Amino acid sequence: MKFSHLADCHIGGWKEEKLRELSLDALKKAIDMSIEEVVDFVVISGDLFDSALPPIEMIKEVARQIKRLKDKEINCYVIAGSHDFSLSGKTMLKVFEEAGLVQDLVKFEENRLNFTIDKCGIKLVGMWGKKAGLEIEDYKTLNKEKLEKEDGFKIFVFHTAIDEFKPDPNIKGINCYDLPKGFDYYAGGHVHYVCDINKKDYGRIVYPGALFPNNFKELWDFEGGGFYIVKINGEISLEYKEIKLKEIEKKEIDVNEKSIEQIRNELLAINNLKDKILLLRFKGVLNGKISDLKLNEFQFKNTFLVLKNTSQLKNKEFEKLTIKPEENIEEELISEYSKDIKLKDIILELMIALDKEKEDGEKNVDFEERILKDVRKIFIKDK
Repeated sequence: MKFSHLADCHIGGWKEEKLRELSLDALKKAIDMSIEEVVDFVVISGDLFDSALPPIEMIKEVARQIKRLKDKEINCYVIAGSHDFSLSGKTMLKVFEEAGLVQDLVKFEENRLNFTIDKCGIKLVGMWGKKAGLEIEDYKTLNKEKLEKEDGFKIFVFHTAIDEFKPDPNIKGINCYDLPKGFDYYAGGHVHYVCDINKKDYGRIVYPGALFPNNFKELWDFEGGGFYIVKINGEISLEYKEIKLKEIEKKEIDVNEKSIEQIRNELLAINNLKDKILLLRFKGVLNGKISDLKLNEFQFKNTFLVLKNTSQLKNKEFEKLTIKPEENIEEELISEYSKDIKLKDIILELMIALDKEKEDGEKNVDFEERILKDVRKIFIKDK
């Protein structure tokens, strides 16, 4: 027996049309591979879509692809993730379920999760993910006893980081012990990295990572995505299926000690980009303005797409400004960039006026009127 474990497809998430299409192509490729492998079922551990109500063209294509599984009598099991979850229940996953394309594994009855049994006898149950890690509270009230007592081969599908294994300490997560014990396979989603853990009393805890990179950093770090084929034959074995649809060309441009002309010449020298995604990452202190680079003027021939990241660029003018920790940053910045003493005083007064908070019991309309009144006084006094 075997199944496919996917997660974090985020269909519809990219703003660039070509990358939206690639994310759909990644899903199509994963379904192609699953059909070729003759899997018994497919599990998607949250964030099939990037939102609860994605663009109609994305919905149509995903429905077309999942129907291919249905036509092969391969069940597709899903849970909502932090992006495609909806408190109101108005989510495209519910529409797909009503149409018979997928089965949602989060089924509560009297505050208890109920198992879904696949035709091959495997028992599955799932817990949704919510925005800002709000599902963490749901784990605290989850009735684990019933889930743990259930016999047979069991799969727990979830969309949450686990504190012991998360790659970024800023990601909110649950403790491993918040999961119900005794499952054979824990199909994780939410964190976009590949992870396979064997833990006593908890079986195999697996994250397949994103099916396709979801931002510039992921394209730079991973270049592609993938999923797992999970085989069960007395023991569990995993086969990672990489999906890399386009070659990635990465260029990091260090602008330190370079003129605008030198940087532009460095960009002009980039070639051999046929059908590749070109990633340009700039770093350092720029001797001039970013607009002086005129990045939009560059036409890199034969590329599939060009993405630029300037988040690590600093402007030389701002680099000169140094502020001691104990000093008032706002006043320092105003003094540095406003030589007009009168204007400086007005700005400081406006900051004080706009920094006021609503008083206890004060209505919004009264609060807004009070702020506007104080602002008017500043400008009337200035006249």
